[in-house]
Amino acid sequence: MPVKKYNKLVRDKIPDIIKKHGSTPIIHTAKRKEYSDKLLTKLREEVNEFITSPSPEELVDILEVIDAIITLNKFNRKTITRIKRQKAQQRGRFKKRIILDQVKE
Repeated sequence: MPVKKYNKLVRDKIPDIIKKHGSTPIIHTAKRKEYSDKLLTKLREEVNEFITSPSPEELVDILEVIDAIITLNKFNRKTITRIKRQKAQQRGRFKKRIILDQVKE
């Protein structure tokens, strides 16, 4: 039986799905540092997948990783919302599709 190596963070139900397909997952539970590192790797992976194939499903994967990063770092969601709102008020959003070409000094 061939072995495929992944060494990557997966969603919680993936081991059960693998078992249902007749394979045996070899897993471990990451400690905080490894989990943090793997979340950042996963974020890059999901963003790249979205860039390659933009879809609601790929965007949801990004949001899921962001939610995990928020939880891991014990960020307050209300604080994040407040900061997001403040940045929008101070610097704007991306609604006007403005591209900065140059700044003449």
